[in-house]
Amino acid sequence: MADQYLNGSSVVDQTGLKGSWDFSFKYSPRIPAAMGNTITIIDAIDKQLGLRLEPVSVPLPVIVVDSVNQKPTDNLHGVAESLPVSQAPTEFEVADVRPSDPDFRGMRFQIQPGGRVNLTGVTLKFLIEQAWNVTDDTLAGAPKWLDADRFDIIAKASTSGPTPGPGVDIDTVWLMLRALLNDRFKLATHSEERLVNAYNLVAVKPKLKKADPTSRTRFREGPAADGKDPRDKNPMLSRLVTCQNMTMAQFAEKLQSIAPGYIHTPVLDATGLEGSWDFTLSFSPAGMDQFIRSQGAGVRGGGEAASQPSGGPAEASDPSGAITLFEAIEKQLGLKLEKQKRPTSVLVIDHVEQKPTDN
Repeated sequence: MADQYLNGSSVVDQTGLKGSWDFSFKYSPRIPAAMGNTITIIDAIDKQLGLRLEPVSVPLPVIVVDSVNQKPTDNLHGVAESLPVSQAPTEFEVADVRPSDPDFRGMRFQIQPGGRVNLTGVTLKFLIEQAWNVTDDTLAGAPKWLDADRFDIIAKASTSGPTPGPGVDIDTVWLMLRALLNDRFKLATHSEERLVNAYNLVAVKPKLKKADPTSRTRFREGPAADGKDPRDKNPMLSRLVTCQNMTMAQFAEKLQSIAPGYIHTPVLDATGLEGSWDFTLSFSPAGMDQFIRSQGAGVRGGGEAASQPSGGPAEASDPSGAITLFEAIEKQLGLKLEKQKRPTSVLVIDHVEQKPTDN
Protein backbone atom coordinates (compact mmCIF):
# COMPACT_ATOMS: atom_id res chain seq x y z
CA MET A 1 0.00 0.00 0.00
CA ALA A 2 2.76 2.48 0.88
CA ASP A 3 6.12 0.95 0.00
CA GLN A 4 7.36 4.44 -0.90
CA TYR A 5 7.40 5.01 2.87
CA LEU A 6 8.21 1.49 4.10
CA ASN A 7 10.90 0.67 1.49
CA GLY A 8 10.19 -3.04 1.53
CA SER A 9 10.23 -3.44 5.31
CA SER A 10 7.81 -5.94 6.81
CA VAL A 11 5.04 -4.80 9.13
CA VAL A 12 4.16 -7.07 12.08
CA ASP A 13 0.91 -6.71 14.03
CA GLN A 14 1.64 -6.01 17.70
CA THR A 15 -1.57 -4.09 18.46
CA GLY A 16 -3.16 -6.89 20.48
CA LEU A 17 -6.50 -5.92 18.89
CA LYS A 18 -8.64 -8.94 18.04
CA GLY A 19 -11.40 -9.25 15.46
CA SER A 20 -12.04 -7.28 12.26
CA TRP A 21 -12.55 -3.52 11.86
CA ASP A 22 -13.86 -0.89 9.43
CA PHE A 23 -11.79 2.28 9.04
CA SER A 24 -10.33 4.76 6.56
CA PHE A 25 -7.38 7.12 6.63
CA LYS A 26 -5.75 9.62 4.30
CA TYR A 27 -2.06 10.30 3.67
CA SER A 28 0.08 12.13 1.11
CA PRO A 29 2.07 10.26 -1.53
CA ARG A 30 5.80 10.77 -1.34
CA ILE A 31 6.50 12.65 -4.58
CA PRO A 32 8.91 15.52 -5.39
CA ALA A 33 6.08 18.02 -5.85
CA ALA A 34 4.47 17.28 -2.49
CA MET A 35 4.06 20.67 -0.80
CA GLY A 36 1.66 22.43 1.51
CA ASN A 37 -0.53 20.43 3.90
CA THR A 38 1.11 17.03 3.49
CA ILE A 39 0.80 14.16 5.95
CA THR A 40 2.97 11.05 5.97
CA ILE A 41 1.53 7.59 6.42
CA ILE A 42 3.31 7.45 9.79
CA ASP A 43 1.45 10.54 11.04
CA ALA A 44 -1.83 9.50 9.40
CA ILE A 45 -1.93 6.13 11.16
CA ASP A 46 -1.03 7.79 14.47
CA LYS A 47 -3.44 10.75 14.32
CA GLN A 48 -6.35 9.20 12.42
CA LEU A 49 -6.35 5.62 13.71
CA GLY A 50 -4.66 5.89 17.08
CA LEU A 51 -2.07 3.31 16.04
CA ARG A 52 1.66 3.71 15.53
CA LEU A 53 4.35 2.37 13.21
CA GLU A 54 7.58 1.84 15.12
CA PRO A 55 10.91 0.59 13.71
CA VAL A 56 11.85 -2.45 15.79
CA SER A 57 13.80 -5.68 15.46
CA VAL A 58 11.52 -8.73 15.52
CA PRO A 59 12.02 -12.41 14.69
CA LEU A 60 11.03 -13.17 11.09
CA PRO A 61 11.56 -16.23 8.91
CA VAL A 62 14.61 -15.89 6.68
CA ILE A 63 16.33 -18.07 4.11
CA VAL A 64 19.75 -19.21 5.31
CA VAL A 65 22.33 -20.26 2.71
CA ASP A 66 23.92 -23.45 4.10
CA SER A 67 26.04 -24.20 1.07
CA VAL A 68 26.65 -22.88 -2.43
CA ASN A 69 29.38 -23.50 -5.01
CA GLN A 70 30.82 -20.49 -6.78
CA LYS A 71 31.53 -22.62 -9.86
CA PRO A 72 28.52 -24.34 -11.46
CA THR A 73 28.67 -27.94 -12.62
CA ASP A 74 29.67 -28.52 -16.23
CA ASN A 75 27.11 -28.16 -19.01
CA LEU A 76 25.77 -31.29 -20.68
CA HIS A 77 27.55 -32.31 -23.84
CA GLY A 78 26.19 -30.52 -26.92
CA VAL A 79 23.92 -28.11 -25.04
CA ALA A 80 25.62 -25.02 -26.51
CA GLU A 81 24.95 -26.22 -30.05
CA SER A 82 21.27 -26.81 -29.26
CA LEU A 83 20.84 -23.27 -27.92
CA PRO A 84 21.90 -20.92 -30.74
CA VAL A 85 22.40 -17.30 -29.73
CA SER A 86 19.93 -14.83 -31.25
CA GLN A 87 21.81 -11.85 -32.66
CA ALA A 88 20.30 -8.50 -31.67
CA PRO A 89 19.43 -6.27 -34.65
CA THR A 90 21.68 -3.27 -35.26
CA GLU A 91 19.24 -1.26 -37.39
CA PHE A 92 15.52 -0.97 -38.00
CA GLU A 93 14.04 -2.95 -40.86
CA VAL A 94 11.68 -0.08 -41.70
CA ALA A 95 11.15 3.40 -40.25
CA ASP A 96 8.78 6.33 -40.83
CA VAL A 97 10.19 9.74 -39.84
CA ARG A 98 8.18 12.97 -40.06
CA PRO A 99 7.82 16.34 -38.25
CA SER A 100 5.59 16.28 -35.15
CA ASP A 101 2.16 17.86 -35.05
CA PRO A 102 2.86 21.42 -33.74
CA ASP A 103 -0.18 21.12 -31.46
CA PHE A 104 1.23 18.04 -29.70
CA ARG A 105 2.76 18.75 -26.30
CA GLY A 106 5.19 16.59 -24.41
CA MET A 107 7.06 13.51 -25.59
CA ARG A 108 6.09 9.85 -25.96
CA PHE A 109 8.47 6.89 -26.10
CA GLN A 110 7.06 3.37 -26.51
CA ILE A 111 8.71 0.01 -27.12
CA GLN A 112 6.06 -2.50 -28.15
CA PRO A 113 6.11 -6.28 -28.56
CA GLY A 114 7.40 -7.51 -31.88
CA GLY A 115 10.19 -4.93 -32.11
CA ARG A 116 7.99 -1.90 -32.87
CA VAL A 117 9.13 1.49 -31.51
CA ASN A 118 6.91 4.60 -31.39
CA LEU A 119 8.46 8.00 -30.67
CA THR A 120 6.34 11.15 -30.63
CA GLY A 121 7.49 14.74 -30.15
CA VAL A 122 11.19 13.91 -29.72
CA THR A 123 14.08 16.22 -30.55
CA LEU A 124 17.25 15.01 -32.21
CA LYS A 125 19.25 16.36 -29.29
CA PHE A 126 17.35 14.08 -26.91
CA LEU A 127 17.89 11.07 -29.17
CA ILE A 128 21.60 11.78 -29.66
CA GLU A 129 22.24 12.25 -25.94
CA GLN A 130 20.41 9.04 -25.10
CA ALA A 131 21.80 6.93 -27.93
CA TRP A 132 25.42 8.00 -27.39
CA ASN A 133 25.08 8.38 -23.58
CA VAL A 134 26.24 12.01 -23.48
CA THR A 135 24.94 15.18 -21.80
CA ASP A 136 24.79 18.88 -22.66
CA ASP A 137 28.32 19.25 -21.25
CA THR A 138 29.74 16.46 -23.39
CA LEU A 139 27.98 17.27 -26.66
CA ALA A 140 29.53 19.87 -28.98
CA GLY A 141 28.65 21.37 -32.33
CA ALA A 142 24.87 21.02 -31.94
CA PRO A 143 22.88 23.57 -34.01
CA LYS A 144 20.04 25.37 -32.19
CA TRP A 145 17.29 23.58 -34.10
CA LEU A 146 18.53 20.25 -32.74
CA ASP A 147 16.74 21.01 -29.45
CA ALA A 148 13.75 22.77 -31.04
CA ASP A 149 12.53 20.76 -34.04
CA ARG A 150 10.50 17.73 -32.98
CA PHE A 151 9.87 14.53 -34.86
CA ASP A 152 7.66 11.44 -34.78
CA ILE A 153 9.35 8.13 -35.53
CA ILE A 154 7.61 4.81 -36.06
CA ALA A 155 10.11 2.02 -36.63
CA LYS A 156 10.23 -1.74 -36.51
CA ALA A 157 13.16 -4.06 -35.93
CA SER A 158 13.53 -7.21 -37.96
CA THR A 159 12.18 -10.29 -36.18
CA SER A 160 13.14 -12.70 -38.96
CA GLY A 161 15.95 -15.21 -38.72
CA PRO A 162 16.49 -18.62 -37.15
CA THR A 163 15.62 -17.48 -33.61
CA PRO A 164 13.32 -14.44 -33.75
CA GLY A 165 12.67 -12.85 -30.38
CA PRO A 166 9.47 -11.30 -29.04
CA GLY A 167 10.92 -7.79 -29.00
CA VAL A 168 13.97 -5.65 -28.36
CA ASP A 169 15.40 -4.12 -25.20
CA ILE A 170 16.18 -0.44 -24.64
CA ASP A 171 19.94 -0.80 -25.30
CA THR A 172 19.21 -2.37 -28.69
CA VAL A 173 16.76 0.46 -29.47
CA TRP A 174 19.44 3.10 -28.84
CA LEU A 175 21.89 1.20 -31.05
CA MET A 176 19.33 1.05 -33.88
CA LEU A 177 18.50 4.75 -33.40
CA ARG A 178 22.16 5.57 -33.94
CA ALA A 179 21.99 3.89 -37.33
CA LEU A 180 18.68 5.61 -38.11
CA LEU A 181 20.00 9.10 -37.32
CA ASN A 182 23.15 8.47 -39.34
CA ASP A 183 21.09 7.31 -42.32
CA ARG A 184 18.04 9.59 -42.34
CA PHE A 185 19.59 12.81 -40.99
CA LYS A 186 23.10 12.22 -42.41
CA LEU A 187 24.49 12.59 -38.90
CA ALA A 188 28.28 12.47 -38.70
CA THR A 189 30.14 12.65 -35.38
CA HIS A 190 33.50 12.01 -33.79
CA SER A 191 34.80 11.91 -30.21
CA GLU A 192 37.66 13.97 -28.82
CA GLU A 193 39.08 15.12 -25.50
CA ARG A 194 38.07 18.64 -24.42
CA LEU A 195 38.21 20.69 -21.24
CA VAL A 196 34.75 20.70 -19.65
CA ASN A 197 33.34 21.53 -16.24
CA ALA A 198 33.48 18.53 -13.91
CA TYR A 199 33.53 17.84 -10.16
CA ASN A 200 36.01 16.49 -7.66
CA LEU A 201 34.73 15.00 -4.41
CA VAL A 202 36.84 16.37 -1.52
CA ALA A 203 36.76 15.92 2.25
CA VAL A 204 36.00 18.90 4.52
CA LYS A 205 34.86 17.51 7.89
CA PRO A 206 33.78 13.94 7.13
CA LYS A 207 30.68 12.67 8.97
CA LEU A 208 30.85 9.05 7.86
CA LYS A 209 30.57 5.77 9.75
CA LYS A 210 33.26 3.14 9.22
CA ALA A 211 31.71 0.11 7.55
CA ASP A 212 31.79 -3.47 8.74
CA PRO A 213 34.26 -4.98 6.23
CA THR A 214 32.31 -8.26 6.25
CA SER A 215 29.05 -6.58 5.14
CA ARG A 216 27.92 -6.49 1.53
CA THR A 217 28.74 -3.46 -0.58
CA ARG A 218 25.49 -2.01 -1.88
CA PHE A 219 23.56 1.13 -2.77
CA ARG A 220 19.78 1.47 -2.57
CA GLU A 221 17.01 4.01 -2.45
CA GLY A 222 15.48 4.43 1.01
CA PRO A 223 16.60 4.64 4.64
CA ALA A 224 19.24 2.62 6.44
CA ALA A 225 18.52 -0.33 8.75
CA ASP A 226 17.57 2.03 11.62
CA GLY A 227 14.46 3.05 9.65
CA LYS A 228 15.07 6.81 10.15
CA ASP A 229 13.65 8.68 7.19
CA PRO A 230 14.17 12.48 6.95
CA ARG A 231 11.45 12.63 4.28
CA ASP A 232 8.85 12.09 7.01
CA LYS A 233 9.67 15.54 8.40
CA ASN A 234 10.56 17.22 5.11
CA PRO A 235 8.79 15.86 1.99
CA MET A 236 11.00 18.09 -0.18
CA LEU A 237 13.88 15.66 0.45
CA SER A 238 12.29 13.16 -1.91
CA ARG A 239 15.64 11.57 -2.80
CA LEU A 240 17.10 9.37 -0.06
CA VAL A 241 19.95 6.97 -0.78
CA THR A 242 21.73 4.57 1.55
CA CYS A 243 25.29 3.42 0.87
CA GLN A 244 26.71 0.41 2.71
CA ASN A 245 30.38 -0.66 2.83
CA MET A 246 31.20 1.75 -0.02
CA THR A 247 34.53 3.38 -0.74
CA MET A 248 34.74 7.05 -1.67
CA ALA A 249 35.95 6.06 -5.14
CA GLN A 250 32.82 3.93 -5.60
CA PHE A 251 30.60 6.74 -4.31
CA ALA A 252 32.20 9.31 -6.62
CA GLU A 253 31.76 6.98 -9.59
CA LYS A 254 28.09 6.42 -8.75
CA LEU A 255 27.17 10.08 -8.16
CA GLN A 256 26.36 10.73 -11.82
CA SER A 257 23.75 7.94 -11.85
CA ILE A 258 22.45 8.91 -8.37
CA ALA A 259 21.82 12.53 -9.37
CA PRO A 260 21.95 12.97 -13.16
CA GLY A 261 20.00 16.22 -12.85
CA TYR A 262 22.96 17.75 -10.99
CA ILE A 263 25.99 15.81 -12.25
CA HIS A 264 26.60 15.61 -16.01
CA THR A 265 30.18 14.33 -16.08
CA PRO A 266 32.11 11.68 -14.11
CA VAL A 267 33.15 12.68 -10.56
CA LEU A 268 36.69 12.01 -9.33
CA ASP A 269 37.44 10.98 -5.74
CA ALA A 270 39.86 13.48 -4.18
CA THR A 271 38.84 12.90 -0.54
CA GLY A 272 41.93 10.93 0.46
CA LEU A 273 39.67 8.79 2.67
CA GLU A 274 40.69 5.15 2.72
CA GLY A 275 38.49 2.17 3.49
CA SER A 276 34.73 1.69 3.21
CA TRP A 277 31.89 3.63 4.81
CA ASP A 278 28.18 3.52 5.70
CA PHE A 279 26.08 6.67 5.18
CA THR A 280 22.77 8.05 3.93
CA LEU A 281 22.18 11.13 1.80
CA SER A 282 18.88 12.98 1.35
CA PHE A 283 18.31 15.84 -1.08
CA SER A 284 15.74 17.49 -3.36
CA PRO A 285 15.56 16.81 -7.11
CA ALA A 286 17.43 19.23 -9.36
CA GLY A 287 15.40 22.31 -10.17
CA MET A 288 13.03 21.87 -7.22
CA ASP A 289 13.94 25.32 -5.85
CA GLN A 290 13.03 26.95 -9.18
CA PHE A 291 9.77 24.97 -9.27
CA ILE A 292 8.87 26.13 -5.78
CA ARG A 293 9.54 29.76 -6.67
CA SER A 294 7.34 29.41 -9.75
CA GLN A 295 4.54 28.15 -7.49
CA GLY A 296 5.03 30.98 -5.02
CA ALA A 297 5.91 28.57 -2.22
CA GLY A 298 9.15 30.26 -1.30
CA VAL A 299 11.65 32.74 -2.68
CA ARG A 300 15.40 32.61 -2.45
CA GLY A 301 17.12 35.93 -2.54
CA GLY A 302 19.40 36.59 -5.50
CA GLY A 303 22.27 34.46 -6.75
CA GLU A 304 22.36 31.63 -9.23
CA ALA A 305 20.28 28.48 -9.12
CA ALA A 306 21.20 26.08 -6.37
CA SER A 307 21.95 23.36 -8.90
CA GLN A 308 24.86 25.40 -10.28
CA PRO A 309 27.30 25.97 -7.38
CA SER A 310 30.28 28.20 -7.92
CA GLY A 311 32.61 25.97 -5.95
CA GLY A 312 32.45 28.23 -2.89
CA PRO A 313 30.48 27.67 0.34
CA ALA A 314 27.09 26.00 0.01
CA GLU A 315 24.18 28.38 -0.35
CA ALA A 316 21.54 28.66 2.33
CA SER A 317 18.75 26.10 2.00
CA ASP A 318 15.52 27.18 0.34
CA PRO A 319 12.88 28.44 2.85
CA SER A 320 10.54 25.72 1.58
CA GLY A 321 12.92 23.01 2.80
CA ALA A 322 14.46 22.12 -0.57
CA ILE A 323 18.12 21.07 -0.25
CA THR A 324 20.34 20.64 -3.30
CA LEU A 325 22.70 17.71 -3.76
CA PHE A 326 25.67 20.03 -3.18
CA GLU A 327 24.27 21.35 0.11
CA ALA A 328 23.36 17.84 1.27
CA ILE A 329 26.80 16.38 0.59
CA GLU A 330 28.48 19.18 2.53
CA LYS A 331 26.06 19.36 5.48
CA GLN A 332 25.21 15.67 5.87
CA LEU A 333 28.47 13.98 4.88
CA GLY A 334 31.09 16.65 5.55
CA LEU A 335 32.30 16.33 1.95
CA LYS A 336 32.19 18.79 -0.93
CA LEU A 337 31.87 18.81 -4.71
CA GLU A 338 34.36 21.25 -6.21
CA LYS A 339 34.02 22.32 -9.83
CA GLN A 340 37.04 22.34 -12.13
CA LYS A 341 37.83 21.97 -15.82
CA ARG A 342 39.44 18.72 -16.88
CA PRO A 343 39.82 16.72 -20.11
CA THR A 344 36.72 14.64 -20.85
CA SER A 345 35.57 12.71 -23.90
CA VAL A 346 33.13 14.85 -25.89
CA LEU A 347 30.89 13.85 -28.83
CA VAL A 348 31.31 16.42 -31.60
CA ILE A 349 28.65 16.80 -34.31
CA ASP A 350 30.41 17.30 -37.64
CA HIS A 351 27.27 17.33 -39.80
CA VAL A 352 23.50 16.84 -39.48
CA GLU A 353 20.64 17.60 -41.87
CA GLN A 354 17.60 19.45 -40.49
CA LYS A 355 15.28 17.66 -42.92
CA PRO A 356 15.34 13.85 -42.92
CA THR A 357 15.48 11.91 -46.18
CA ASP A 358 12.11 10.84 -47.58
CA ASN A 359 10.32 7.82 -46.18
